[in-house]
Amino acid sequence: METLTSPRQQSSGPITRGCQWFKALPNQFCDKTMEIVRKTKKLGQDDPRRIVHSLKVGLALTLVSLFYYFKPLYDGFGDSAMWAVLTVVVVLEFSVGATLGKGFNRMLATFVAGGLGVGAHCLATLAGRKGEPILIATFVFIIAVIMTFMRFFPKMKARYDYGLLIFILTFCLVSVSGYRDDQVLKMAHERFSTILVGSCASLIVCICVCPVWIGEDLHNSVATNMEKLGNFFQAFGDEYFEVSAEHEQSSENNKSYLQGYRSVLTSKSSEETMANFARWEPGHGPFGYRHPWKMYLKIGNLTRDCAYKVETLNNYLNCKIQTPVEIRGKIQGQCKRVSLECSRALKEMASTFRKMVRTRSAIVHIDSSKEAAEELKTLLRTNLWEEADLLEIVPAASVASLLLEIIECIEKISEAVNELAKAAAFRNGNATVLPEQPDSIHQGEVQNDSNTAMPVPHVAIIVAE
Repeated sequence: METLTSPRQQSSGPITRGCQWFKALPNQFCDKTMEIVRKTKKLGQDDPRRIVHSLKVGLALTLVSLFYYFKPLYDGFGDSAMWAVLTVVVVLEFSVGATLGKGFNRMLATFVAGGLGVGAHCLATLAGRKGEPILIATFVFIIAVIMTFMRFFPKMKARYDYGLLIFILTFCLVSVSGYRDDQVLKMAHERFSTILVGSCASLIVCICVCPVWIGEDLHNSVATNMEKLGNFFQAFGDEYFEVSAEHEQSSENNKSYLQGYRSVLTSKSSEETMANFARWEPGHGPFGYRHPWKMYLKIGNLTRDCAYKVETLNNYLNCKIQTPVEIRGKIQGQCKRVSLECSRALKEMASTFRKMVRTRSAIVHIDSSKEAAEELKTLLRTNLWEEADLLEIVPAASVASLLLEIIECIEKISEAVNELAKAAAFRNGNATVLPEQPDSIHQGEVQNDSNTAMPVPHVAIIVAE
């Protein structure tokens, strides 16, 4: 059926459409402006430290700009004062560790490369006017090749990559510029002095005005990742086994718990970056000098290993071939108990880790999950599904097998957390054991293999601060 159009619409030409576009332009402009305002507001509300950092950059640049505004300061540095402004722009980062790392790299590289540049200029002048450019070009080639190749070493690239770049830049500027300017020593001195001023201004503002400690962010990030996995296991048992109307109503609430683990899978790069910058930071708060930041990476790797198994486990929730409910019900009690105890263990570790308290309270829940795992293994060895179709058995058996493997992953995480707690001298906590009701999302009772309601005893470890 053809769409009928009015004669006016058919006769509308480019001029008419252009007029309509111009009429709609103010409304579109207002909509875009409001959208930008909403995004800006959300960006600041998500992390108010971003606003503070922007103000800190403005403050540091204003302070360094005084070298241009006041004649006594300008006479001391001249046009080289612009290097101080450029240094603040490139050195001042969001966190203290990143700013310290960049500032140290820039100052050390400028000092060493400036000295070598002056030395290369002095040696080149001994060769006469004709041999000087040849020697300078040779020195530049050798330094560029060596420094560039050193950037491929993983440890050098992780901590000193920026310094190596500044080293090449400074050496080339000082040595090459000295061919036309005889006051090469003065030029190197002014460059180093202004960079020193810019770096110090950046460090003072970054540390003294609302400092952001990247080590603390790393600590909280590792704890949050463990907590996200705990939330998944808290919701998984109810999501996989429950089919009641109450479960269907609360399924939307479970989705946030079941999808939170995805951010753990992609956290490796950010954790390595944070650990690298945290090593530059001085002792602050509970994080002392030479805090074992590398051990955080070990915990992060173990947590991601667990998250990969969680991803496989999550795939069985939406698998096309599902085990019938009556067959799943035969292992429901043991699987839900394992899932709940894993959740409690991870949340307990996350809580005590975040508070930097050294306890072994999570071991209680890990032991409980092992007991449930032994019951599940015994049940799987029996002729439980001898009359069922093999294709229907595989999903439920795979879920049970993954839960058994996850217990081992959580035990390794617990061992790594205890090692870090001992190395970082976490404070000891007094543990009090109190009875607690099951904390599944629906506060339901775990079903045993005979489908009778049987509450499973649990304990909660309350750590005294």
